[in-house]
This record gives sequence, C-alpha cells and structure tokens, in this order.
Amino acid sequence: MRTLKITKYFMVGLMAVTMTTSCSDYLDKEPDTELNMDIVFTNRDKVYSMLSYVYNVIHTPDKFALIKDGYEVFADDLTPSRRWEQWGWKHTIPRIFGQWTINSDWDGDLWAAMPKYIRHGYIIEQRIKALPDQDLPQREVDNIKNELKFLTAYGWWQMAEAYGGIPFKPDYIAPTDFTLSDLMIGQSKFDDIVNYCDKEMLEAANALPATYEDPAKYGRITKIMALTVRARMLLFAASPLVNGNPWYKDYRNKSGELIFNPTYDPQKWVKAAEACKLCIDEAEKAGYKLYKEYNDDGSIDPFMSTYNVHLKRWSEGNREITFPVTKGNAYKQIDGLLNWCSVREVGGGNGLGVYQGLVDAFFTKNGLPISDVNSNYNEEGFSNAVDTRNTKWEYGTGKPGEVTAKHTYNMYCNREPRFYNAVTYNGAWLTYVNRKVDMFYNHKDNIQSSSPHDAPQNGYLLRKAICMTDNIKTGKITDRQGFIYRLAFTYLDYAEAENEAHDDASARTSALEYLNLIRERAGVRKYTFDNVPIQDDNFIHIDNTQAALRKVIRAERRVELCFEDNRWYDIRRWKEAENLPEITGDGYGMNALGNSEDTFYKRTVFQHRIWKRQYYWMPVYIDEYEKNPNLVQGPFWGD
Repeated sequence: MRTLKITKYFMVGLMAVTMTTSCSDYLDKEPDTELNMDIVFTNRDKVYSMLSYVYNVIHTPDKFALIKDGYEVFADDLTPSRRWEQWGWKHTIPRIFGQWTINSDWDGDLWAAMPKYIRHGYIIEQRIKALPDQDLPQREVDNIKNELKFLTAYGWWQMAEAYGGIPFKPDYIAPTDFTLSDLMIGQSKFDDIVNYCDKEMLEAANALPATYEDPAKYGRITKIMALTVRARMLLFAASPLVNGNPWYKDYRNKSGELIFNPTYDPQKWVKAAEACKLCIDEAEKAGYKLYKEYNDDGSIDPFMSTYNVHLKRWSEGNREITFPVTKGNAYKQIDGLLNWCSVREVGGGNGLGVYQGLVDAFFTKNGLPISDVNSNYNEEGFSNAVDTRNTKWEYGTGKPGEVTAKHTYNMYCNREPRFYNAVTYNGAWLTYVNRKVDMFYNHKDNIQSSSPHDAPQNGYLLRKAICMTDNIKTGKITDRQGFIYRLAFTYLDYAEAENEAHDDASARTSALEYLNLIRERAGVRKYTFDNVPIQDDNFIHIDNTQAALRKVIRAERRVELCFEDNRWYDIRRWKEAENLPEITGDGYGMNALGNSEDTFYKRTVFQHRIWKRQYYWMPVYIDEYEKNPNLVQGPFWGD
C-alpha cells in the first residue's frame, strides 16, 4: 500500500476558506502547500482545507468520470466509440477487449489514492481541536470527527469493493521513525474489512444530522449518506460473489488465511435488509422521498418525473438525492458527458452509445418485457400514428404529450417512459437542434467518411441525465447537481435483500411494496402475486416465489438504475458477467453502415468483447505487488 510518510510537514490547502465559503467551494480544494502541523490545527481555514482533501474519498459520479473510473464502460449499458481509445479513453476501453493485465494503468487507482485520504482523515481526527475565537466551536469539531469516521471507512470500503483483499490497518498513523517493513503488510480478510466499516459507518450515521439547516453545508456527510453507503456495502457483502463463493476456496493471503469466506452465510442477507430498511426509515422521516411531478389532473407524470430527477437540485425540491456531490462535475466540460452525447452539429462527440441489450431491457407501455407475448411489442415496420400520452413532456416530437412521431420504427414505439429519457434512437427528437436524429450512414448524425470517431458505432446515443435543451455550441447549459445515490437505489436494494433474506410470503410482500413504488413513479403497471385475488389491468401477476421476485427485481434494477454506476456493481456481485452475451461476446445495435430504412434497422454486431473470470476484481498493480512481498495477486490473475 502506498502510504504517505509523516514528517513534521504535510500537505494542506493553499487557498484559505472564509467564513462565508460554501461547502461546494471548499470541497473542491486540495492541499498544495507544506505548513507546520501545529500551525494547521490553530487555524480554522487550514483545518477546513485539509478536511476538503479527505473529501476526495468521494469520487465524481461515474457518469461524469467515465474516462477515469470506467465502471460504466466495463458493464453493458453504455458503449463509447472504440475509436476514442486513441484519446483519453486508453485506460478503459481496451479492458473490454481483453487488454487487461497487472501492468495496465487505471486512472481510478484506488490502491494509491485512498490510503492518502484515509491517512489525512486519521491525522485530523487525532489533532483537531475547537477554536472558539475563529468560529470553530466544539460542536463543529465533533461533527467533523464523525464525517471523518465515515469518510475513512468509505475509503477502505471502496478499495475492498474494487480489489477484494487489501492491506488493511485501520486507525493507524505510521510514526515518523517508521521502518519500511512497518508498511509492508499483507491483505486482510474481506469480512474483517466489511465488519470494521459497518461499525464505523453506523456510529458516524448515528451521530450525524439527516440534513443540515445551513444550505452552505449541503454536500457535507449526513446520516442518510452514511446509511446509504453502509446498506449498499452490506448488500454487496451478502451477494454470491463474496458470500460462500466456491471460486475462492483456495484464495489465501500470505498468512494462509482465506480472504473470502467460502461458507455461505444467510444472515448476511438479513443484515443487509435491516440496513436498507433503517436507511429508508431514517430518510423518509427526514423528508427524503421519490421525486415526482404531476399532470393537471393530479396523476403522476412519469415522463417529467424520470427526466427531472436527474436534473433538479435539492434546493429545487428534488428530495430523492441521498448522496449529493457538490464538487465540480464534468457534465459541461469540453470532454464531458454532454459533449459525448451531443451531435456533431453543435460540436459534440456524438459517440457515447447504448447496447441493444439495454434497449431491449426496457419494458413496453403496458409494463411487460418485450419477450412477453402480451406486451404488444413489434420489431417490424413503422408506426402509422403519433403516440400521445398524458404528460407535459415535450422531448418526443417537440410538442407536449407527443412521445413518438408517425413513421417511427416500431421497436421504439409503445415503450415505457424511462426508455425515452434514457436512449436516443434514430428518429428521436433533439430539442436543442429542433429536429429528428438522422443516423443513416454518412447522413447528418453519422458522418463516417469525415469523422468516424465521432459517429454512433451502433445507432444509439445515451440520453439519460442529459438536459435536452442544453447546447454546447451556444453555451446554453444547465447548471447541474451531481449525485452518487438517490432513494430509488435503496428502495431496490431493500427489495432485493429482503427477498433473499427471508424466503416467505411476508418478506416478498414487503419487498414488492418498494419495487412497486419505483414502477408507479415510472408509469408502468405494478406487480402482484398470482395468489392475490386482484383482476385489474393496473397489475401484472407473477408467481409468489423467491425466484420469480428475484427475476423482476433484477429487471427493474437494470432499467431504473442504468447509467448510474450500478450495473457493474450488480453484475459483479451476482456473478453474472460471464453469462451476459454483450460482455462475453458480440455487442449489438442497429447497422451504423446502413444508409436506408431497409439496411439501417437490422440488429447488427458492432464489436466483440472478451471476458475472463479474473476481471471480477481489479488486479494488484505490478509495481505494488513487486515491492511488497507480503501481497498476493488478485484471484485468477496469477502470482
């Protein structure tokens, strides 16, 4: 583990934080000046500057940092143009084609970064003191210590989630006269790391406020942020990848200890379910709730609700955000999300696409999967009428209520509202240029001859979390609120954990309740069990079994949480990556080389991916592995 050596100097911020500085301002700063440690803890502004450095434990939401972390690229929701590899994507795109070794650089290098932030957190916890004459009272010191308790645990967890076994020595600051061998520790057992982080996160949550009255503190760690991360950590720890997985029955650290427990423990699901429910209860008690907008008749407007939940700020009434990120995001940067998804007409990258598998995963208007014979799904021909629905949403044809225009390819007609807010398909409406998309070969939005790298490689572009009036050419861009988690995550986490924890009708009923809250907001029919005497077109009947509920929960997670740094998390912990065709083989889309309706609208292979079992975990980078003889390489990566 790379660890900063403590001397009488350490890094703190160059720019002071004034009494009026907002949380979002000081969370952006990083230490870049050396000052004596004693000076730091006698100066309020320097304390806050050092605290801001520890806040770097919180990464930019992955949809705004695809190049850096690449988790969304590793999964099977979105697909960047392969030609972008020659620019900033060289550390992410090659991995999906099997070019991934222990020598591969990764810009999301948690192994190197997290110990630095954790170490600074421990130093602050140890040295911070009240400075009443500088507006740093004891109550604020106590709050900072609890923020740090969570942040340092969160740093440990992010490492463990990525690598599995990690060198783990919590609550420890190496002395100034350390020897190198003090730092050369081996990997700890995965469950030991989880148990420690669980304890720290829960203690921090119990001491932190659910919200801050002072709006300048928005983005500081809250009870709900801590409980959300804790619940998701315990969900991961209960899942098949690390709960009794026979793959790792011989995977040991240098001390001979099994890094992953090979014995399945059903109580881990119980603990995860309890953690999710605690988070939900505390969040709802504090006023957090699913974001909804309404039609004039009082009904939920699912189009506007599932659109604006990604755009509206907490201050604008979006109480669904449970883990905000107030640090600057890359949405509107030159090399950022808006650019990657915008067409060439406004200077966009025009190459961040969507796998056909995700297009297929969205439900139809009646709430059924496209594979259901009753779904009314049609993949042949074109619509002969405008699809008009009860909504104020105007991003389907440019007119409120119109979802798809006449003569839209039937694959994209009669689909659920979330689909239209997530995927830009050929013929979709682009409000920011006031026209339909034209992705035929060498047409306006697919100029392969002159700009092949900035042409959709499979006939789709990502739309989710994009403000459809934003135009990078004119500079008319919405100021966005970034976030990592929202309440919908925890609802679906609870539904899954409760279903797995208790194989009985009562648990399934409770799990279904929260699943249905998501579907209700999304404007699709809710589920009920076959043995429930409801004969109503507003419900879809499923078997009252754990397996049947598991299937619909996983299907719901795929569409509700797509492009939100969740899919990679899910397919890893379920051990499902090697069973997914677009991860292990051919990736499909429309034929981007087709220049007519007859040739474009055909399912076409646009790439071939390679998957190996070792990819479930990040490898220990070769430099770290070679300099520390007490490390073992990640499972299946070889020693």
